[in-house]
Amino acid sequence: MPNVYTFKDFEGSSHRILIDLIQRFAGGGGMLLDLGAAGGELGAAVRDQFDRTIGFEYDVDRLEQLRGRFDQVVIADLETIRRLPAKADAIVLADILEHLPHPLTLLKCVRQSLTDGGHLFVSVPNIANVTVRIGLLFGIFEYRERGILDESHLRFYTMRAIKREMENAGFRIVAIRGSSVPLRLIVPWMPEFLLRIGERLLTIVTRIWRSLFAYQIIIVACADRL
Repeated sequence: MPNVYTFKDFEGSSHRILIDLIQRFAGGGGMLLDLGAAGGELGAAVRDQFDRTIGFEYDVDRLEQLRGRFDQVVIADLETIRRLPAKADAIVLADILEHLPHPLTLLKCVRQSLTDGGHLFVSVPNIANVTVRIGLLFGIFEYRERGILDESHLRFYTMRAIKREMENAGFRIVAIRGSSVPLRLIVPWMPEFLLRIGERLLTIVTRIWRSLFAYQIIIVACADRL
């Protein structure tokens, strides 16, 4: 399950939101597992908040890069993992579940690996985003190399669908956020000051109407012990 995505560090991006949520709900020591670490930028950004960090990645070519950003690196196919090597206080699944044929299997595995009081941090694309809805209105539904309609996506999630998936896996959701449309990736030629204004406006609109304008859905959950 190769990961072709780059780290997104701008206002309203899923990675910036994930970093903020990890620091808020975890980050008091303990163990962090980043399942699908890609280039390891997210793990590196929160590394000082934990006693130990482990990054999991499918692409063996990233090994050397990741070794400088995690205490330990595991090259593994998340589709085949049935047990994680350690109990963790924070586990990250950023842009992963939509690529798996059986995401519920991995979610149940993650639940068993969380410590009491531990948190899972998930991000998935929102198929109900306004850009997809407008496309459907005009009969357009075309796969692309990346984004919500990435050709490698096997699952499509709405806000309701991802909440149901996580609850079925035994999680209780404690926070939900939405990232805004990545304007600077769509129109990189736009002047920086206009990009910043646009990102600020999109962030505000996404907070007001998350189910329609969220580009990605970001969830914080803990194991439901009831």
